[in-house]
Amino acid sequence: MALTTLPVVRGAPDPPARGVDPQALIMDAMGELRTVYEPPLVRQMLASGMDSITITLCDPKPVGDEALALAIDSLLEYDRYLAAHPDLFVKAVGIRDVDRARREGKLAVLYLFQNSVQFGEDLDRVALFHRLGTRSSQVTYNERNRAGVGCRAEEPGGLTAFGRELIERMNDVGMLVDLSHANSATMMDTIAHSRAPVIISHTACNDLYPHVRNTSDAVLRALADRGGLVGICQLRPFLTHKKSENLHTFFDHIDHAVNVAGVEHVCIGSDRDHRVIEMTPEYVAELRQEEGSQVVSSELPYFIDELNGPGRMTVVWDGLVDRGYGASDIERIMGTNLYRLYGDVLG
Repeated sequence: MALTTLPVVRGAPDPPARGVDPQALIMDAMGELRTVYEPPLVRQMLASGMDSITITLCDPKPVGDEALALAIDSLLEYDRYLAAHPDLFVKAVGIRDVDRARREGKLAVLYLFQNSVQFGEDLDRVALFHRLGTRSSQVTYNERNRAGVGCRAEEPGGLTAFGRELIERMNDVGMLVDLSHANSATMMDTIAHSRAPVIISHTACNDLYPHVRNTSDAVLRALADRGGLVGICQLRPFLTHKKSENLHTFFDHIDHAVNVAGVEHVCIGSDRDHRVIEMTPEYVAELRQEEGSQVVSSELPYFIDELNGPGRMTVVWDGLVDRGYGASDIERIMGTNLYRLYGDVLG
């Protein structure tokens, strides 16, 4: 039964209050933190309740030597950015850093690569990047690579022999395996092969709204069976074709994931900018410079109006209240599920 149709039960506890509980743990499994963000914007993110965010370090599309150089340069760039604002950020490599950031009123920032091409053919680089502070990596980014097959690749296939060795190395060092942008075969192969739970940090539900980037119910069940987690994104084209009056579709995807995988296996992975975006020619040009041919004009805007800006975690909390979730389940979705996974994998 969909959560939106559950009957009201007489004598049930009062619903949780609207507005983020200041004691709640709020985590984004994959969101944006750009080095151009000025302190006032970061403070707005913190004011919305945000405690922790996992960010993409660099453009995942280059390959070869360029991918390695870009990965190192981007990691150093973010290290400098976080160090320049010690009053705002904690570079996080485990849950102890999330705990410290909360105590100090700062934002814990964890590093993610959205591809595995930066490792090249040398899997010793997994341990190298782990020592430098990277705590998560995707196996693929849309297309086929040495490790597996992405969701936009035309050819079939799943996790390769090299990919299996990659997963083993990531398991060995405590680096979280992320299956966003992989095809279903690579997802299923990796879930089965990994000794540790894995994450699909930013996706939506394909059985609710078909899209090449979305995840099937079969994968969601397999993910949950092995203790993994799915992050529901806020990228509008993955959620709905409707360009207005569409906030409810984001919560429809959360409901669907909860019903399929269980509330213990769902989190938020926004995949969104924290600036308030206006669809100006300058912004569209910025998108095209970053994403190239992936930007399709008919799919714009990428945002849902109510989730466009730094205060969106408050909107998410209130939406879950309106959907009838109890306080403990809201806290699971908003943060404690991800905290548990990070504790299990990262330490």
